[in-house]
Amino acid sequence: MNQILKTSYNLSMSKNESLVARSLQAVWHPCTQMKHHEQFPLTPIVRGEGVWLYDAEGKRYLDAVSSWWVNLFGHNHPQIKDAIKQQLDTLEHVMLAGFTHEPVVALSEQLAKLTGLGHAFYGSDGASATEIALKMSFHYWRNTGKPSKSKFISLQNSYHGETLGALGVTDVAIFKDTYAPLLLQSAQMPSPDFRLAEAGESAEQFAQRCANALETYIAAHHDELAAFIVEPLVQCAAGMGMYHPIYLTRAREICTQYQVHLIADEIAVGFGRTGKMFACEHAAKQVSDIADFVCLSKGITGGYLPLSVVLTTNDIYQAFYDDKTVKGFLHSHSYTGNPLACSAALATLSLFEQTPVLQENLKTSRYLQEKMQALTLLPIRHMRHQGMIHAFDVQSSNPQFSRDCYAAGLTHGLLLRPIGNTVYWMPPYVMSAEEMDWLVDQTALVVQQSL
Repeated sequence: MNQILKTSYNLSMSKNESLVARSLQAVWHPCTQMKHHEQFPLTPIVRGEGVWLYDAEGKRYLDAVSSWWVNLFGHNHPQIKDAIKQQLDTLEHVMLAGFTHEPVVALSEQLAKLTGLGHAFYGSDGASATEIALKMSFHYWRNTGKPSKSKFISLQNSYHGETLGALGVTDVAIFKDTYAPLLLQSAQMPSPDFRLAEAGESAEQFAQRCANALETYIAAHHDELAAFIVEPLVQCAAGMGMYHPIYLTRAREICTQYQVHLIADEIAVGFGRTGKMFACEHAAKQVSDIADFVCLSKGITGGYLPLSVVLTTNDIYQAFYDDKTVKGFLHSHSYTGNPLACSAALATLSLFEQTPVLQENLKTSRYLQEKMQALTLLPIRHMRHQGMIHAFDVQSSNPQFSRDCYAAGLTHGLLLRPIGNTVYWMPPYVMSAEEMDWLVDQTALVVQQSL
């Protein structure tokens, strides 16, 4: 057993050791084999500032993954904090069934303007948003007299969350296989991830080929298909698999032709992460030009409080508007539209309005892209980026590369969380040039050390 676990809490332990020991006994950590912490101790964090996280003894770690892709404007941001504090003085929560409040109305109005989709339905996390969108699509076809349209399709290597409905359209074996007997059955379409293209085939040509395969399947099965759910432009959990936006354009055309809903899962890629406010905007003027539903979460509150939302069209909303209760969308979360979370989201959106975030991100991305060239001396391939997502695949024979790279990163004061042999950066938008230089230099050392 871990030595820390065998140590009773006493004054001789450091603050870090004490917090780790208590956590290992009391907390079951997510996406974790707890036994691994016998060799790889937890990292205790007591505060954050900008792109940095600090432990109890003052050691700092550059948060290169935005704490699971949620933190947009850095830790301890004064404007987002102040918005939450002000809201706390007036209304912390009220149920949204039969009641409403200003923050949820204002946020819904702003999101409608940004996406072209109104009628916002709120949850608390990304997987909940996926569940909501799947249920809405299924229920829409039932309400409109087409109950046979009840199945879903997604991309190979897709990830849409880990609740049962979301897992049903996820295609990552380590998350899905154990629970396969519990899940709805769905079909997976060829992924347009350009790493899978044939030699000499461009990203656009490959995306077109995958879209043709999508059309062939939908043409044959549209009578039973409710929706196609897709992560626009970047399949994050697939190792930052990136693809050409022509695929989204074609998918929209195909879904329209065969009356199949298109669900855009922008949970990880929304709010400026891909270089535009939403990833769908790389393929069309507005999200509504691509999607019948859009799922949003993660960066929506800047990383401060849990919140998710699904926005959809007026046509879909009207299919539920009826005298009969059973035709309504009877889905609920206790904290739906929480005022504190909505206030954080409104403060996050105001930062996009008050400062040229997307333009500054473009400069940051270009700088990082240039600095990344120094990594080409390492055994890597598929160096790529999309907005504020940078990634490369490491050619290593080390079967524990991901774990070793993560541990080495912490030793160097760097929070990396490789996906298999893919090392990526998805940092907060507020990194300085000096911090970017340090990030690249330390990443090179960490990868070399983990080969």
